[in-house]
Amino acid sequence: MYRIIGETVFFLIIASLVLIGIALVVSRMSLSRNVWLAGFFAEVLDFFYLPIKYFFYKFSDPKKLDKWMVSMKNIAQRNDFHRTKNRIILAPHCMRSMDCPAHSTKEGIQCVSCGKCVFDKLGKDAKKYGYRLYIITGSSFVKHILHDRTIDGALLIACDYELIKVMHALKGTEIVTYGISMLNDGCYNTEVDYDKVIQVFEDLAINGTGQHI
Repeated sequence: MYRIIGETVFFLIIASLVLIGIALVVSRMSLSRNVWLAGFFAEVLDFFYLPIKYFFYKFSDPKKLDKWMVSMKNIAQRNDFHRTKNRIILAPHCMRSMDCPAHSTKEGIQCVSCGKCVFDKLGKDAKKYGYRLYIITGSSFVKHILHDRTIDGALLIACDYELIKVMHALKGTEIVTYGISMLNDGCYNTEVDYDKVIQVFEDLAINGTGQHI
């Protein structure tokens, strides 16, 4: 009996390690190409996220893991996001100007379109493509924004770690997420590739013409 249990446990460990290895390879490939079974392998990495993250802390760079996972989750959720109708953008306040005159509420920073940072332009483009823009100072603001709303799609702009954090938080809800990674991390003076933002707007536009119905 104990021998059977031991052999079963050993087999499960080996199978898990092989599955994790394949999932990591596929997630790395997803940075440059479309991959098969992205949803399945994203689930594998989600399930083993903490031990894998510990391994990356010890032997590599944990930022790589988050970047790979964001890329694979985007591929897995792209079709579902494309079908969403009521979309928002969640963006971090660290991208705003150091002398931003806007004030904060329970739903984040209320942009006054002063023109001092990217949020003036992003707010206008977000509206054009059918999104409501929310500038948040932390992931805890998400629950306030999503309370009693009919949101089904959330476009996230953040560092890869925060993207994974919010994606995990919204997993299992009716809200589909899609992430855009920032160019740098930090608490201020962070940036996003705005051409990439526009490209995502265009790629995910509902009628395929750049306009949200």
